[in-house]
Amino acid sequence: MDDNLELLSIGDVSWDVFLTPTESESLCTLDNKECLICFSYGEKIPVKNLEYSLGGNAANNSVGSKRLGIKVGLVTTLGGDSTGNQIVEKFEKEGVDMSFVIQQPTAGTNYSTVINYQGERTIFTYHAPRSYEFPVQLPVTDWVYLTSMGESFQPFYNHFVDFLRKNTGIKLAFNPGSWQMRAGIDSLKPILEMTHMIYVNREETEKLTGMEDSHNKEKELVSRLLALGPKICVVTDGSSGAFLYDGKEFLHAGVLPVDAYERTGAGDAFGVGCISALIKGKSYEEALLWGTVNSASVIGYTGSQRGLLQESEMPEWIERAKSSGVKVDKIY
Repeated sequence: MDDNLELLSIGDVSWDVFLTPTESESLCTLDNKECLICFSYGEKIPVKNLEYSLGGNAANNSVGSKRLGIKVGLVTTLGGDSTGNQIVEKFEKEGVDMSFVIQQPTAGTNYSTVINYQGERTIFTYHAPRSYEFPVQLPVTDWVYLTSMGESFQPFYNHFVDFLRKNTGIKLAFNPGSWQMRAGIDSLKPILEMTHMIYVNREETEKLTGMEDSHNKEKELVSRLLALGPKICVVTDGSSGAFLYDGKEFLHAGVLPVDAYERTGAGDAFGVGCISALIKGKSYEEALLWGTVNSASVIGYTGSQRGLLQESEMPEWIERAKSSGVKVDKIY
């Protein structure tokens, strides 16, 4: 175990399979707000490409931050099956500290099937039934990244809130998953009140704040999010870039003009870049740029991890972003 860990990534991990079908159609409404992928019912659909990858928000965060020079440990509960063992090997190859990973012999492994169509992804996700075990000797690190867990997450979150109350120097970065969002704001209040930085997309922010349509009301949106407890709010908005607000500075970052091959992990990559830069003591502007270029790299590959940047690659990508006109603007 590394006693000098800078970050703990806490959340679920999965094994992902990526399918690129050869035969499918899309059906969209005129305003493109709702799009469906259509397959012929009862048919065998040929697949032209098949790839496997480590996945899950905590997996992407731990691997991505390790590549950016952060000493990181993973906190998760895995199945004791062969897929779980395969996942452990992958993490160890990346240099992630696995001291706080628990494998339950009778539990299965989380699994996702991702359909890649025209650069966008549709995900079928399976959360293996399990009870989450809170590690007895959880180290006190400067930063913790807390993200998605399955349906039975609440007892673990309760233990974690108690842990934070005893260790008030920890900076918590919170990225709620689908089960946390379904649980509702009342369930998340104890975590939100202790969050240093929350990282969510626009739709999630609207749900958390109760704003149904935040178009052209971005400052009001992030102000409402800040009022829930976090000290820093980072809100991503797809091709419209990302916003950061800490109650004083309100920043907007543009996106790098690159074509997406496959978008799985784009949001996680942004969060990784942003958090890693802040851990290294960089400014908000630099953190947003790190997130922007890390995300741009990831969408050029299949899966959420192949394109995660190494720290040595970051200066070249930052220069590329600036030469492409990507800016971080202060909004008044």
